[in-house]
Amino acid sequence: MSFAAMMLIGLCLDAALGWPAAVYARIGHPVTWLGKLVSSCERRWNHGPRDRRLRMGAVTLSVCVIAVILPARLVQAALPDGAVGLILTGVLAWPLIAVRSMHDHVRHVALPLAAGDLTAARQAVAMIVGRDPGQLDDAGVARAATESLAENTSDGIVAPIFWGCVAGLPGIAAYKAINTLDSMIGHRSDRYEAFGKFAARMDDVVNWAPARLTALLFALTSGRAAGRALRVVLADARHHRSPNAGWPEAAMAGALNVRLSGPRLYGDVIAEEPFVNAAAPDPSPSDVARGLALYRRSMVLLAAGLAVIALA
Repeated sequence: MSFAAMMLIGLCLDAALGWPAAVYARIGHPVTWLGKLVSSCERRWNHGPRDRRLRMGAVTLSVCVIAVILPARLVQAALPDGAVGLILTGVLAWPLIAVRSMHDHVRHVALPLAAGDLTAARQAVAMIVGRDPGQLDDAGVARAATESLAENTSDGIVAPIFWGCVAGLPGIAAYKAINTLDSMIGHRSDRYEAFGKFAARMDDVVNWAPARLTALLFALTSGRAAGRALRVVLADARHHRSPNAGWPEAAMAGALNVRLSGPRLYGDVIAEEPFVNAAAPDPSPSDVARGLALYRRSMVLLAAGLAVIALA
């Protein structure tokens, strides 16, 4: 079975349909199912001395990954060979790719921001970032939305497709388990620093290659700005707070010729982060729309690459 063809089918289904609200209302979503398992493990095991929290965090990581790999392997082995099996695996991969929802979430920020409705834009950006949107001006909202678009293109689309191509349904399922664990418990806080340490480190490992591939996709689809995008990546990606997120963010910043990252407010705490592409201006509302256009071109290139690999 061609795993690349499987992922191409899943990508196309999600781009066309997203995850329909009627389906979500009836059965939820695989990530929310996994989230319940993570929450249950965290409630049971995230207490006691730091050493115990570290151990039980590693156990939680193992339990959640095994819980998705085993059924994925069984299902993949049980499906028939040929076109029918290929289509069915593509359908099963579909909900684990976030092409449509990523675009729609950022578009819901871009539209009111362009119309001058800062309140609605802040409400929309609060759905995709962790910082306090009430303190953001137009440029801050535009920067937050553009950063989220860049980073989540890697985490939510390129990485699951990459691991699906490597290992089929077990690969994409294991990746989503690790990424969900990181988003829920991989925080540097008193509650999660020890318990989520292994999940956060594993998330860094599995996103290493996809983050750099995403940066390359953005550069290749940025037209005459490709050289600048690559220069910003080489100059600034390694200075980012994340070992991976800086790559797609730097490529996006260079492609649009805006500055991203920089200081941000989480609750009452200001995180003093360096800017990416610091000499460029802050993004404007129109730059968010330009970022979405770059995202769409990158997804077309990604689909074309999957098609070439599948045919080969």
